[in-house]
Amino acid sequence: MKSRASYLVNLLKEKGLTIGSVESMTGGMFASEITSINGASEIFKGSLVTYSPLVKENVCHVNKETIEKNGVVSYEVASEMAYRGREILDVDFCISVTGNAGPTSDIDNKPVGMIYISIMGKDYTWGLPLNLKGERNQIRQETTFIMIDFLIKTIESIF
Repeated sequence: MKSRASYLVNLLKEKGLTIGSVESMTGGMFASEITSINGASEIFKGSLVTYSPLVKENVCHVNKETIEKNGVVSYEVASEMAYRGREILDVDFCISVTGNAGPTSDIDNKPVGMIYISIMGKDYTWGLPLNLKGERNQIRQETTFIMIDFLIKTIESIF
């Protein structure tokens, strides 16, 4: 995963772009991977870990109605997390993730392995639904790898 994270950091440096993240079920793993790369401070402005619905609302400013209508594990919530995170962190691109890593179904009865990733740029939002299998930390690590890869593919497709 380090080589992909390093590639992402270098790609963003080359393009003169900044990123940030809003993470729920990964608990900051994405931010940790990115900041483990030398020079990440040039492209990574920060991360919000919004593990609970209340923190999603109060810190990231996700609308309570969005959560109530769709559940915290939803494309709508992931998109709003990325949108608000982009504003709060003042970055070119913000990636967000919300999901259920297990070991049991969450309060919205979303199955273990249901994940939503969203990237917000200046003009577009990209979404990626996932249905992963495995143990809790395996799902979290795989999600982090997918987040890095999703950002790489998104940046490469634009620039």
